[in-house]
Order: sequence, then structure tokens, then C-alpha cells
Amino acid sequence: MTNDFPAYGQRRAPLPPQRQVPDEDPYDPLGAGAATVTMPATAAQSAGATAGTGLRTAERPAPQTHPEDPQAPGTPTRSGGAAHGRHKAQRARGKAQPAADGKGTSRDAFFDNAKYLAIVLVAMGHSWEPLRDGSRSAAALYITVYAFHMPAFIIISGYFSRSFDMRKDRLQRLITGVAVPYILFEVAYSLFKRWADNDPHYPISLTDPWYLTWFLLALFIWRLTTPMWKIVRWPVPLALAVAALAATSPNIGNDLDLQRVLQFLPFFVLGLCLKPEHFQLVRNKRARIAAVPVFACALVFAYWAAPRMNAAWFYHRDSAQELAAPWWSGAVMTLAMFGCSLVLVACFFAWVPGRTMWCTALGAGTLYGYLLHGFIAKGSRFWNWYDTPWVHKPWGMVLITLGAGTFITLLCTPPVQRAFRWAMEPKMTWAFKKDPVGT
Repeated sequence: MTNDFPAYGQRRAPLPPQRQVPDEDPYDPLGAGAATVTMPATAAQSAGATAGTGLRTAERPAPQTHPEDPQAPGTPTRSGGAAHGRHKAQRARGKAQPAADGKGTSRDAFFDNAKYLAIVLVAMGHSWEPLRDGSRSAAALYITVYAFHMPAFIIISGYFSRSFDMRKDRLQRLITGVAVPYILFEVAYSLFKRWADNDPHYPISLTDPWYLTWFLLALFIWRLTTPMWKIVRWPVPLALAVAALAATSPNIGNDLDLQRVLQFLPFFVLGLCLKPEHFQLVRNKRARIAAVPVFACALVFAYWAAPRMNAAWFYHRDSAQELAAPWWSGAVMTLAMFGCSLVLVACFFAWVPGRTMWCTALGAGTLYGYLLHGFIAKGSRFWNWYDTPWVHKPWGMVLITLGAGTFITLLCTPPVQRAFRWAMEPKMTWAFKKDPVGT
């Protein structure tokens, strides 16, 4: 153990300069940019700053990296110098271009692209749901997408929750960016169902999420438990054990949608454990090529399993007994589906571009697309849009798929973000106590 206190009569060393490292998503768990928080720089950076050459580096916002990333910009290497470390990190990232988020911080285009592509798959999956009974191909696509699109979102959410603790500003962001949108949209969805489904007595319940709002409630609970997962020795196996027990427990009930909270928990905990170098393992040409036969096998298996398997397994909202299966199959399916989902998520990440593209900026608005598209997705059922014969023809299915992707893309655009920011990213400074002066 080192002694952080100077010996008697010695002058305390000056504090090192501050550099920026990524924080958890400030508002949008599906898309808003990673915030930054200042942390002490390394001793080598301090020396560089004293010499006059490192000061500009320390003052400049660093690209989005984790403080423990060995290739973080500005980290000295054996080859020498912070500049060499930056160049080496850029080469390791496959020439990925950070994108500005408009708040003075930088974003990794890879994660924005991943979130945008995943939210498009969410909308397409919802558009295929009413088509499954009449089309085995639609059912196969539906099963394949549902095996990895929410796990991918949850892993990314866990990855950007690594810095979460019980600090006041982070708790405020959790309330305004997750809890408040959950309450607003849970009420809005309930009122919409009353009107669109001609069900005026449908209850408004904040403890029983309806449709898409379950994810916000789950994220709220997962983030509150983050400090615990960061101190246990084997977090992922422990989370898998919790999920397996939940899948064999039919008495959990619907309150807080705890089945989903517990059964999806391993993906969030896995995200907490990941580091930037883990994503680099699949961001190369070899991984992209290998992903092709893996996805092809997944589609073939899904085509075979579509008439034989209950797709509700992929929702993770029921126990095995509730799905008319033996109790022990809940634990087996939890482990098997976690492994399959993880492989498909890795293949999905392998195909995600790392450079800035036309759709990269839309990755900052995926929460908007996620919550807003639910009104049309459910309304299409309430208003019997799928009763039209042409929808079930092959060309009709293609049009429905393209329409779903286009619609959710529009919902992620800046004009929509500005129009609904009051609900998705409320400031609410009036609702919190101010810090006492001098603290």
C-alpha cells in the first residue's frame, strides 16, 4: 500500500491536471451521448503539462473511452509520449471517427450506429408480429431479431452505466432521464389504449408497465443495483443464477415486470463488465465474415423452430410453468438463450460500421423512436390495419418492413427530438435541492 501523505516537512505535490472520461448516458438510455466527468490524469500527463506540451492535451475533451482503457488517448506507451498513444488508439479502433454531440463532448460513432440499427430492427420486429401466423418466413425473421435486438440494447446500456454510483447529479439524471419518461409514457400509453382500443376502463398503473415502458422501469432498477454488481466477485454468473431462478418462479407476478427485469439482468451486468477492448474483438473483417454463416444458420434454425417453439420465450416475461413447460426447462432455456443471444449480438456488432455515417446522428434519438413508435405499432392492431389482404402478400410484407424502418428513422431526427425533449430529457432543476454553498 502506498502512502498518499507527504512526510513531515515535505511539500505536498501539486494536484495533477484534469482530463475527461466518459460517464453514463445523461438522459437517454438508448441514445443520448455519454456525459463527461473530470478525473485526475496520470503522472506522465502531469509532467507533460508542466513542460508546456501536455497542457493543451489535458484541456481538450478526450474521445469517448473508458478510464481503464489501456489505449485511452493521452496514456503513455512504451513507444513514448501521449501523442503516440493517441495515434495507436485510433489505429486500434479501425479509424473510427468520433462524432460531436453538440455539448462539447465526443461520441463513438460505433455505438450511435449500433443503437440506430438496433432501434430499426425493433420497429421491424413489431411490424412482423401480426404477420407470423400467415408467413413462416416472417416468423423466422421475427424469432431471429428478437433473439438479439433487446440484448444488444441492454448490453450497451450496461456498458454506459459503468460509472453510475449514488452521486447526487447521477441520481438526478436517473430520475429525469428514466423515471420521469417512464411515468409520462406509462400514463400516455394507458390513455391511448382507452381511446384507440375502445377500453375506457383500462387502469393506469405505474407498477404494471404496459408495452414498451417496461424497459425504462427495468433500466431504473438495474442502474440502482450497479454499485452492488461492481463489488461482487463473479457478477455475470451471479446474474445468470438470478435469471435462471426467476424463470422457474411462477409466483413473481406482474408487479414492476420483475420477470423481465430479472431474466434480462445478465445482459446488463455483462455490459457493466465490458471494456473497449472487448468490442474491438468483433470490430474487424474476420468477425464480419464469420458473422455471415452464423446468421444464416440462425435463420435456418428459426425457420425450423417457428411452428414448433413458443416465441414467448424470447420476451423473457414468463416463467417456464406459465409457458406450459417443466420447471427445470426455465433454467436450461435461460442459459441456452443467453449463449445464443450473445453470439448473435457479437455478430450484429461485427456488422455495425465504426465510421461516421448519415445515420450516426440518429443514434442520439433512439429513445424518441423507441417510445413514440409504440403508438403506431399498437394502433395498427387496434385499427385492424393488418386485415387488409395486400399486407400479407410478399411485396406487402416488404413494404411494411421498409415503412417501419423509415417511420422510426423519422422519429429519431432532431426536429422530433426538439418537439419531445420536454418529456424525454426534462431538466427539472426546480425539483431538486441545491447544494449548500461551500460543499
